[in-house]
Amino acid sequence: MKKILLLSILLWTGWVSAQTIDLDKENRDPKYVESIVSRSQKIVDKLGINDAKVAEDVRNVIANRYFTLNDIYETRDAKVKEIKESDLVGEAKNNALKAAEDAKDAALYRIHFAFPADLSLFLTEEQIEAVKDGMTYGVLKITYDSHLDMIPSLKKEEKVQIYAWLKEAREFAIDAENSDRKHAFFGKYKGRINNYLAKRGYDLTKEREEWYKRVKARGGSL
Repeated sequence: MKKILLLSILLWTGWVSAQTIDLDKENRDPKYVESIVSRSQKIVDKLGINDAKVAEDVRNVIANRYFTLNDIYETRDAKVKEIKESDLVGEAKNNALKAAEDAKDAALYRIHFAFPADLSLFLTEEQIEAVKDGMTYGVLKITYDSHLDMIPSLKKEEKVQIYAWLKEAREFAIDAENSDRKHAFFGKYKGRINNYLAKRGYDLTKEREEWYKRVKARGGSL
């Protein structure tokens, strides 16, 4: 209720509508910018935003996020290249490489929470969730629905736990450097979910076999 009231006040005073998000395209390869803008626009197109200006601002928030992530990983890669080409060896080299990774992780952490905060100026919680799904190929919903379909007997608390872990995986995947790394984070959490379900007494091999039969019987595919 407080959030709704605050947003109402901001809208009434014109503060939110006055925000303009510029595209951070300076000194970037035009083709790369075009690719990122196109990718971001596809996410925005699914949000049902009727205001063209708001849609553009949201698109720029998303695109700028991709740019920032790219900058962080390029900085890390340049540092790693420098270390590998240096005279460092053994433990000193390993420590330097680890420091480069740690610096990357720290940079990611510093920007992580700013993204949903920026989106919240224009979008509802549901729309922000849709943006996160769009940036992670919808793997959360696909994986969650698959688990429910595979094990219809899942208890409420088990469903809640599975969904919570998949949301956590998505938070890491949003900041990952490429699609393989994004999927890897979900894979890691799928393993955690499988271990959890096994400890809860589920025979996952049997559940999966029966699921395959049900899917095949209804003419579907996995």
